[in-house]
Amino acid sequence: MRNYRNAFLFALVGNLALLAVLGGLWWRGKPHPKTEAAMQPPSTESAQSPLNGAESAAMAPHEASLVPVQLSQERLQSIGVRTGRVESRTVEDEIHVTGNVAIDETRLSTVQVRYSGYIQKVFADATYQHLRKGQPLFTIYSPDLVATEREYLVAKQNQQRVAQSRVPGVTEGAASLLEAAAERLKQWGVPQREIARLESTGAIQQELQVDSPVSGYITERNALPNLTVQPETRLYSVADLSTVWVLAEVFQNDLGRIKVGDRASLTVDSYPGRVFEGRVNFIYPQVDMMTRTARARLVFSNPGLKLTPGMFVNVALKVPMGKQLVIPATGVLQSGTRQIVFVSRGDGYIEPREVQLGSRAGDDFIVLKGVKAGEEIATSANFLIDSESQLQAALGTFVPPPPGAGAAGPMNAPQAKAELTTEPDPPRKGGNTFRVKLTDASGAPIAGAEVSVTFSMPAMPAMGMAAMRTQVPLTEKSNGLYEGPGKLDSGGTWQVTILAKKNGQVVASKQLSVNATGGM
Repeated sequence: MRNYRNAFLFALVGNLALLAVLGGLWWRGKPHPKTEAAMQPPSTESAQSPLNGAESAAMAPHEASLVPVQLSQERLQSIGVRTGRVESRTVEDEIHVTGNVAIDETRLSTVQVRYSGYIQKVFADATYQHLRKGQPLFTIYSPDLVATEREYLVAKQNQQRVAQSRVPGVTEGAASLLEAAAERLKQWGVPQREIARLESTGAIQQELQVDSPVSGYITERNALPNLTVQPETRLYSVADLSTVWVLAEVFQNDLGRIKVGDRASLTVDSYPGRVFEGRVNFIYPQVDMMTRTARARLVFSNPGLKLTPGMFVNVALKVPMGKQLVIPATGVLQSGTRQIVFVSRGDGYIEPREVQLGSRAGDDFIVLKGVKAGEEIATSANFLIDSESQLQAALGTFVPPPPGAGAAGPMNAPQAKAELTTEPDPPRKGGNTFRVKLTDASGAPIAGAEVSVTFSMPAMPAMGMAAMRTQVPLTEKSNGLYEGPGKLDSGGTWQVTILAKKNGQVVASKQLSVNATGGM
């Protein structure tokens, strides 16, 4: 018994030791909280540090920088700059669609008779024959009609016989029979002239002439000689084409822009220069799944019957858009992700400005943000102005416009004149001496100014050349003459900006180009 107890204790101690060893191994293999935090990737908050944000911004695609530019009047004329005005006015857009002319169903009539019979003679015997109201169509023989006319004559004779009768109710009964027979003839559509003839002659007419109830064109004809006719037989369909429908196919993207009552104009190749005016009458509540278009029903008057059913036409739907701020569409430069306009502030100062555009209205764009009414924008040579603005932004040669440039630009703009001369003339690659003669509007020299001349040349990637820029400060000599040495790193065409300031104000600013000798 003691041996069993010893064996049990030994086994228990061994199991406890084994569990302790396994627990230690597990604890050593478990990651420490600090170590785990160090191994985890940086959180979103830490990734959005200023440095990472700058790197992200640098890697993201961006548009080229633009700065305002100042161009001389000669430069503006040479590149063909024209301007347009920002206006606030009532505008409307046009949606151009195609359609087909159809018969106005509200002006479509059917010719039928209200009794059975047999057609004898047919006068209107061709489809699309024009009919006038009251024009004879055909004659018909109807046994029922003949019997009713006979009843009418008998009732009339009976009335005349008992007219002097003193028996109560006899006279009233005869009059009632005559009235019932006459009413039956009217309900069958017998013309009043036939009833008058029947009364005057007292003779039954075997053939009754049926006249057209409306004016128009025969679009369907079933009336034939010797044809047996029932009340449900449709003998003619007559369409009044003085007004027609046009079924226009409108893309579903434009359905929300049109409504019933909007104006529309129509042109057709058969009549060049002719424009028909109409209105939207109905918009069908169904879109064709193949063409993604819905039908709009338009109503047009048809003077001279120029529009015939089935004709293919071009339609312009007028979409009123109310009073909006608009700019000429030619004045917008689409740069990819931005819409840019170049605002003219007077005296050759042109400012690039980003705008937010709405929908297009004819030759204009509705502008939602960026400009105001009365401002002028460039409407031509936008690409050349954009290139000049990008070049000056890249080279840092932008000269800010003086205060008040705009409506009062000619009054406040610099009036001084700056003339550049070089030694040697023309300048060369390497060292040169640059002189600027500064005079006011009356020709008097201007002294005490700060004058600098900046030479810039754009990069030429095809030739492996980077952009070059040289700024030469000039010192005053005498009588408005400023002079200074400078070095040009290359021959070729240089863009030159002369800037003169006095008392912190720009008194002269000029841009020109010079050709330097000496090769690249």
